Amino acid sequence: MNTVLSEPSANQELYSRARNLIPGGTQLLSKRPEMFAPEQWPPYYRKARGCTVVDMDGREFLDFSTNGIGSCLLGFADPDVSEAVIERVRQGAMCSLNSPDEVTLAARLIELHPWADQARFGRTGGESLAIAVRIARARTGRDVVAFCGYHGWSDWYLAANLASVGDSLSGHLLAGLQPKGIPASLAGTALPFTYNRADEFRAIVERQGSNLAAVVMEPCRGVEPQPGFLEEIREICDAHQVCLIFDEVTTGFRLRYGGIHLEYGVNPDIAVFAKALGNGHPVSAIIGRREWMSAAAETFISSTYWTESVGFSAALATLEKLKTANVAEHIENVGLRVRAGLKGLAEKYDIPLKLSGRPAQTYIAFSHPEGDAFLTLYTVKMLDRGILAGGAFYPTLAHREEHVQRFLREADAVFAELREAQLTGTIAERIGGPVKHSGFQRLN
Repeated sequence: MNTVLSEPSANQELYSRARNLIPGGTQLLSKRPEMFAPEQWPPYYRKARGCTVVDMDGREFLDFSTNGIGSCLLGFADPDVSEAVIERVRQGAMCSLNSPDEVTLAARLIELHPWADQARFGRTGGESLAIAVRIARARTGRDVVAFCGYHGWSDWYLAANLASVGDSLSGHLLAGLQPKGIPASLAGTALPFTYNRADEFRAIVERQGSNLAAVVMEPCRGVEPQPGFLEEIREICDAHQVCLIFDEVTTGFRLRYGGIHLEYGVNPDIAVFAKALGNGHPVSAIIGRREWMSAAAETFISSTYWTESVGFSAALATLEKLKTANVAEHIENVGLRVRAGLKGLAEKYDIPLKLSGRPAQTYIAFSHPEGDAFLTLYTVKMLDRGILAGGAFYPTLAHREEHVQRFLREADAVFAELREAQLTGTIAERIGGPVKHSGFQRLN
């Protein structure tokens, strides 16, 4: 169990300063402490190795949360990836010329995906999805994009909330995303439909006709595709010359080596990978069929730091280890073990636990009128015991049985406290601070 701080927290002092210097406090919404346990979740780290994190106050935690928001599939600072990155830095990470590693990486990704012919690279998932949409619009000469799921911060996506119907994105992971700064003229260019509802997508196609450039969707996230759903989307896209873009930013390599769409045998026209591709080093890939990707040379898609070579070296090392270590099977087993343990504890203490998603991407909630407070209390009490835990668990190769055993041992004690809080109606009172935020919320 972590020692209670007897001095002012360096973490919280630094975050207080950050909120004054950095709009929103952090660069990523999902790393805001307010999303976990305001005033208690450690905002900053000093060191991260495997699945262990040391914060600015010197406290050590096991990470049973998102492990780099899903980016560190091998664990933090994987030694093989780090070795490749350090060697690249020694040789020079940036040059007036191009790195040959980008050609090698393109060939490796195309080998993994025989349906694809070409690749372009970026640094982040959001920008790469914007690149994919630009390519589709350039190829078709059309403006409208249909989508389901969450696809980042870009104008093409947030334009969905310009419509008079209100928060159109609320059912696509994050609610309350304000379209401020998005040109009003983009209203009607991003149209949502519900996953597994091909009829909703057909209705968009019927209304938009020749205006539809692309459909952007995750082939799977927390819910399995119903039989024939992906096939029907593919068929509709073919019939109307619409670009099918699979967003594998989060799912790529986590659920299957090469991407979850390979599991279902339905190939897109373009697929986007990021997060786990570089195991914590910025690199993303847009791969696709030649007839679609060729449009990337006909529109201006160019950026200096897309040519920086650390990302390519990291990706090549990551791909090699993902393949040889059979990572997808390992994290599936870790996820199953954690889920089974949590379910057992929920039954033992009569806790209204709700688990969703796949074992490799488990989402945790509590079916209770004070659900957010319940989850915040869980997080706070796990922090007291040296565990980072919140509304999601993304396993990594670094998680071993001894880590799982410790997590479940500490969770047993915490669930006993949750039971007492539930029986006495003192859930919020026991948090010792504010309740976590849900969705997008402005920080003043």
